[in-house]
Amino acid sequence: MQVTETLSDGLKRAYNVVLPVSDTDAKREKRLAEVAKTVNIPGFRPGKVPMGVVKKRYAGAVTAEVLEESVNEATTKVMQDRGLRSASQPKVEIITLEEGKDLEFKIEVELLPEITMPDFASIKLTRPKAEASPEAIDKTLGEIATRQRELVTLEGDDVVAAEIGHVMTVDFLGKVDGVPFEGGTGTDMDVELGGTGFIPGFAEQMVGMKPGDARVIDVTFPAEYGSKDLAGKAATFDITAKALKKAINPELNDELASKLGFDSLEDVRKAISSSMQREYDQLSRLRIKRELLDALAKIVDFPVPESMVASEFEQIWQRIEADKAKGEADAEDAGKDEDTLKAEYRAIAERRVRLGLLLSEIGRVNNISVGQDEMTRAMAREAQRYQGQEQMVIDFFRKNPQAAESLRGPIFEEKVVDYVLELAEVTDKTVTPEELAQEPDAPGAIG
Repeated sequence: MQVTETLSDGLKRAYNVVLPVSDTDAKREKRLAEVAKTVNIPGFRPGKVPMGVVKKRYAGAVTAEVLEESVNEATTKVMQDRGLRSASQPKVEIITLEEGKDLEFKIEVELLPEITMPDFASIKLTRPKAEASPEAIDKTLGEIATRQRELVTLEGDDVVAAEIGHVMTVDFLGKVDGVPFEGGTGTDMDVELGGTGFIPGFAEQMVGMKPGDARVIDVTFPAEYGSKDLAGKAATFDITAKALKKAINPELNDELASKLGFDSLEDVRKAISSSMQREYDQLSRLRIKRELLDALAKIVDFPVPESMVASEFEQIWQRIEADKAKGEADAEDAGKDEDTLKAEYRAIAERRVRLGLLLSEIGRVNNISVGQDEMTRAMAREAQRYQGQEQMVIDFFRKNPQAAESLRGPIFEEKVVDYVLELAEVTDKTVTPEELAQEPDAPGAIG
């Protein structure tokens, strides 16, 4: 095999490869001989079919198979002999393919970059941490109790003018410019005065009504309202009050805990605290991971394969255009021309690819891998999202390695992040839950 390098530009390489016709002919003859031993042709005993007949029937298919195998083997050898790692599948182009002549083809490949491991110990990070306060636990407990409330209809002398906190049963008819609109009619609807879920100002204007009262109220639909036909428009609602209900919240005691499936109210508090702490810990993890990725992005600088950047950018840009089509474009993108937006998002794509390659290399160099037990747990967690179909989901992942890789990738990334965090200088800082939840300004993250 003769190999000539024809291109060495950054991460791009190209080679011309010539395979002697004697080698390919020998492979073809060997393969035809194997076929002759097993082929079944009427009129001939197995293994006794004349080679002329075998060649007449199978030479074309065997030649194509041998050529493909020879090209693949030669391409692999070129890469291995030179210690090259490709960023994508090498592109092969046949130059000469004639009977009786050497097989000549060209290999074009883009390589993975050489990555020097940064000094992880020099990275200084601050990890924000928050704890569930007794006040926050009490608030959540109160909200849980509210959801367990009982609505009692007020009758006779108990009927009063509706106040904030009451629940009014009403019929209503909505109109825009005096014309009823689709979805604007309701019958026997319970509306909590001061509650959420209706148009701003809708429920508040029922204050003072009693069963049997009728009233016309004016509202304006929010600009971001789900229906484009109603968004931002003024409307009226004809309201007829039919019943008034008072919400009675249960007492915070062990009886309430029993209704919730717990042995005691203290157990409910512990469950609330644990749930809150898990949420805070997840936010803390996201914040420290983002800070780590930002720090890594600043201290590493190596070329990235253009093909990988182009692929990542294409995925990002498709999402941007889809959001734009649905009217959900990022407000920060408003007013920017397409060239500016593409340049910004291409920079994000390059950052993601560079960080992805870095994390992958950190894992490779330090023998970080995802075990089968970790994959099994990930499959089980994913299967739990599809109640009643758990086994079918697990079987799907086992039969589709590519789908299983979608679970392996995030696990691998988290293990690499953990590895780097162990080496970096991390200082914990106590913050309030509100501070923890604040979204810090940051460029596009890796995931």
